Amino acid sequence: MLECVINVSEGRDTGLVSRLAESVSGEPTRQLLDIHSDADHNRSVFTLVGIDAPRALTRRCVELLDISDHSGVHPRLGVVDVVPFVALDGSSRHDALTARNDFASWAADELRLPVFLYGPERTLPDIRRGAWTTLLPDHGPNVPHPTAGAVCVGVRPVLIAYNVLLASSDLTLAKGVATRVRRPGLRTLAFMVGGAAQVSMNIVDADEISVSAAYDAVAAEAATLGIRVVKAELVGLLTERHLLMNDETRWAQLDIGPDRTVESRLR
Repeated sequence: MLECVINVSEGRDTGLVSRLAESVSGEPTRQLLDIHSDADHNRSVFTLVGIDAPRALTRRCVELLDISDHSGVHPRLGVVDVVPFVALDGSSRHDALTARNDFASWAADELRLPVFLYGPERTLPDIRRGAWTTLLPDHGPNVPHPTAGAVCVGVRPVLIAYNVLLASSDLTLAKGVATRVRRPGLRTLAFMVGGAAQVSMNIVDADEISVSAAYDAVAAEAATLGIRVVKAELVGLLTERHLLMNDETRWAQLDIGPDRTVESRLR
């Protein structure tokens, strides 16, 4: 089975997010597992399975959204910003790579979207740094779509997106915390969210770095500055295997649990 975790540049208009979700609600099997929206990031994360739902959602986003009207703290290249394909049980990395390449060709040919690829070629942060300057799209036009911008289409292992909110409104301090906890397998940024500083993380080596380890790293660094953690937030879902890497007594504190797994949603 293939998972596709599409990041869409709209997280404030709940009615519009619902209209986007309707594009995949009519699929013959349940392919929409979760939606996580954030108004400050102005971003919604749609967790999908299969190869048809990502195309239906992307087409609808291009129809309804305009990147020129967008504002939010999260970096983005387009209305459909990131489309990663992930091999779950029963699928291989080759299957995910084939799905990525097929989707990239479709998006360029059918929707006239510039497509930047990541995976074997480069990382997503490489695209963020180089798009339109040192890096041109791998497919599609060499200029942004007038309303949809561009899309980053990738293949990757399971990733856990995770936020920790600090009891501070000092973004500079939060950036320092993010820098000090950053390491191979753990990508970090800092944002202002609702008047408070947030350390936003992508646990890209989820087999080695647990959610609790990421949380504790931020909490420890923040404590050296006299700052406490207010709350944690799981963005989207995680697998049961990665849930069980954490002490069950801490699940509520970490904002994880059996109902937040891919497997539970598939059941």
